[in-house]
Amino acid sequence: MSASLIVTSELSVKPDQADQAAAAWLRLHQGTPERERALFRSLDGTSLLEFTPLSAVTEVESLRTDWQRQFEELAPFAEGDFSRELLEFVEAPKPTDLPLPATRYVQMRHVEVRPAQYQAYRAWREETIYDVVRGHDDAEVFLAYHSVLSSAPGVMFISGFDCSPERYNTAFTSPRYQEIVQQAGDRYITGGDRGLYTKFYERVEK
Repeated sequence: MSASLIVTSELSVKPDQADQAAAAWLRLHQGTPERERALFRSLDGTSLLEFTPLSAVTEVESLRTDWQRQFEELAPFAEGDFSRELLEFVEAPKPTDLPLPATRYVQMRHVEVRPAQYQAYRAWREETIYDVVRGHDDAEVFLAYHSVLSSAPGVMFISGFDCSPERYNTAFTSPRYQEIVQQAGDRYITGGDRGLYTKFYERVEK
């Protein structure tokens, strides 16, 4: 089943050195094969994203050595510092039997919701967003998380798919879904430009 907690680590990299950065990051994975992780590259080639599933918040301490190695080994390729957040599982409109999606692509869809409206938002998304997702055959996995620690707090949807991103995204560019986005903006979303964003990533194979 889906991981109860996920640590995401994202690093902006020099676009012309993204391949080298990905290879260096995978070598770090090989040094600790006992830890489950997945590495993805943004489709625009500007960042790398790592998922690390956890079963308890106390396990975060065990990641500090990994983070120090990442800081040292990936520094030559970096355009900025690491951005990390801890996400807690909420629900799975399209579940997976694995801790993390095993698909070729993932999409990260972030929404910042006013706390006073969070419960109303959850009821609303069940009738709107999830209805679209459940009817979208190309969405193989769709998981809802919420931030525990983050510089961009709020809801994070993690969706997994194997078709082309263009094909996958048709369900989210339809007139119906654009109306859903408008409703969300009018009723629930806060945080300005950071309140709503989406980004696509492709798995980096070992």
